Amino acid sequence: MHSDKIEPVEKISSSSILHNLNPQQRDAVTAIKGPVLVLAGAGSGKTRVLAYRIAYLLQEGNVSPYEILAMTFTNKAAGEMKERVQHFVPLNHNLWIGTFHSIFSKILRLEADKIGYSSDFIIYDSDDQERLVKSIMKGMMISEEQFGAKSILNAISRAKNNLNGPESFSRMQENPFEQVVSRVYSEYQRQLRINGAFDFDDLITLPIQLFTSHPDILKKYQSRFKYILVDEYQDTNRAQYLLLYHLAKDHRNLCVVGDDDQSIYRWRGADIRNILEFDKDFPDSQIFRLEQNYRSTQNILNGATSVVEKNKGRKAKKLWSDKEQGEKIECFEVASERDEAQSVIEKIKYELLRKKRTFCEFAILYRTNAQSRALEDGLRRSGFSYVIVGGVRFYERKEIKDILAYLKLIANPKDSVSLKRIINFPLRGIGEGTLIRLETWAAVNNFMLFDAIEQVEQISDIQSRLKVNINHFYTLIKKYINLKKKISLNELVHTLVDEMGLLKIYKEDSTVEGQSRAQNVREFLTAVDEYVSSVQEPILNGFLEEVSLVTDIDRWDNKTNAITLMTLHCAKGLEFPVVFITGLEEGLFPIARSINQTEELEEERRLFYVGLTRAKEKVYLFHARKRNLFIEGASSLPSRFLDELEPSFLERNYLSYQKFYEPFGAHFIREDPENYSDPQPDYESFSQEDIRLHPGLWVEHNQYGQGQIKYVEGTGEKQRVIVQFEGNVKKKFVVKYARFTLL
Repeated sequence: MHSDKIEPVEKISSSSILHNLNPQQRDAVTAIKGPVLVLAGAGSGKTRVLAYRIAYLLQEGNVSPYEILAMTFTNKAAGEMKERVQHFVPLNHNLWIGTFHSIFSKILRLEADKIGYSSDFIIYDSDDQERLVKSIMKGMMISEEQFGAKSILNAISRAKNNLNGPESFSRMQENPFEQVVSRVYSEYQRQLRINGAFDFDDLITLPIQLFTSHPDILKKYQSRFKYILVDEYQDTNRAQYLLLYHLAKDHRNLCVVGDDDQSIYRWRGADIRNILEFDKDFPDSQIFRLEQNYRSTQNILNGATSVVEKNKGRKAKKLWSDKEQGEKIECFEVASERDEAQSVIEKIKYELLRKKRTFCEFAILYRTNAQSRALEDGLRRSGFSYVIVGGVRFYERKEIKDILAYLKLIANPKDSVSLKRIINFPLRGIGEGTLIRLETWAAVNNFMLFDAIEQVEQISDIQSRLKVNINHFYTLIKKYINLKKKISLNELVHTLVDEMGLLKIYKEDSTVEGQSRAQNVREFLTAVDEYVSSVQEPILNGFLEEVSLVTDIDRWDNKTNAITLMTLHCAKGLEFPVVFITGLEEGLFPIARSINQTEELEEERRLFYVGLTRAKEKVYLFHARKRNLFIEGASSLPSRFLDELEPSFLERNYLSYQKFYEPFGAHFIREDPENYSDPQPDYESFSQEDIRLHPGLWVEHNQYGQGQIKYVEGTGEKQRVIVQFEGNVKKKFVVKYARFTLL
């Protein structure tokens, strides 16, 4: 291991390394001894600092490449760091630059036998893990309908990141779900070992086990990696923190770079305390603040800072730029998500014509993936090229493609591709073997596959019970083939989705993914309704053709010149001249579950800060008075973040108040738009039954206190809601007689 330790590095002058750095960057690069925290504000050149620091260590610190370890979170970031280092010195294979997972996988390859594993282990991806958990659940006769495999996997992942193995987790279980997780967790780890496999979490937790049980191995790596550099330190979890603490304990030459204001992955296990308390863990640490921003105008920086400084859990910093003051951030109130999409498009047209911009200069950001549908429809109708980063197009998501496959088969029974996709969805017990028998019989007898299904009684090698299920499927499709010319398109689609029970299936899935799919199905139904209301003769084939244009028409080269759509989480680390942030409404952004949770609300505020600081020149913000994301026509309040943004950096544009509030009663009209900034209007001035209630709204009851609406059923005098109060207390109310007020 030490035989290739010393290799010559081509010498260049320190002045050339430090030449392009500002004073604060230079100080951070040259402070090579002892623990260092670099608080790098958005757009302040942190990747440059890390790369230049490595070059400086090699050239001026008389440090061998063998003694340096540099870690980040993405392969992209690791690749950028390597490229920058290469500008100064040739890359050496002894210099380890990579992601946390790749670095510790390499160590496990070398040392796995010390903890009873083979060095040729395989790594299970998320699909492999889910298949294994499902197999274990099946063997244990655990109902997947009651306990989702992904929910169990998420719980196992959290346990591992908190360094709780199967035994310690079994002592902590507090409810039936955790009892099931405990059983599966123990068997899951046993099966991983039998299969010679690690999951992603093992790549971080097993090295801790290795270092703890074998101090000699820890000493070997402590002696080797005398200089450790970590990017995006605010995203580290407890396990990663402990690994770094172990490795840097002796030499203490640990340099971490990050921005507490951009810590947005708490839901994935990241612990912001790692960066906030670094100086407590290392009292002799040096702290450098990179506050000069090279990306954004001063107005954007001031506006972003005015919001994030409302957080209590942060380290003070003040970003500045030597660019011009720039335009104010603009905020627009719109009537609905459809108007929001149209307003975004109008602003894009304005920027294209007046500022001579190109499509690749725009990014449209949103809090949840379900919001993209209206935006995509608007962009498609305008002929604007776009690309989605970190996700698939709305109509390419599984739950949407499943519904579209039903509709395509109803429109065209010859479509065997769609048929094969959904013959066993929802589950009917029609597996691959049965489908092969159907296809074989159809080919031999020269039948279409759909016609072969009609003749299933003639196929002798298919079991009787399966024939019943196949007949049910055929009857369902035939029913809607006959109905498509008798009822309206939106009636057809709504009825089909109801009969299939899709919303029920996804609602009963307690995972985030299940809830997201239910939300996307609702969005799809809204899209059908909008199509019906926007064309003279709405027919099924016309709708399917319009949807197909999302992927089939490629008028623009969207690889080089396309508008970017993505969630705010995906946008971290990227930059664009013009940024649109949509859906700035209470319950959506900030997300409803965060509103009464201080730590989660502060993370939502940081997420807004991340969105604002993606922009170089211009930011447009949007909030809708009504949004069909949860239920049709649900009214919304502007996000509190808009009121937190310092008015001197913001220009707000309002719609006519009479137009919006008339349906709810003229007594609710606000005559003076200047007073509209109140985030909590007086809801007690009119009857609650006039309000469009939806899950996520917060209420206050005179007996039970504050709570959140979890379920709504019925309308008018028969409308009922379920509200969850503190202590997980759930109560059902008839809205007409409920003694609560909306918050």
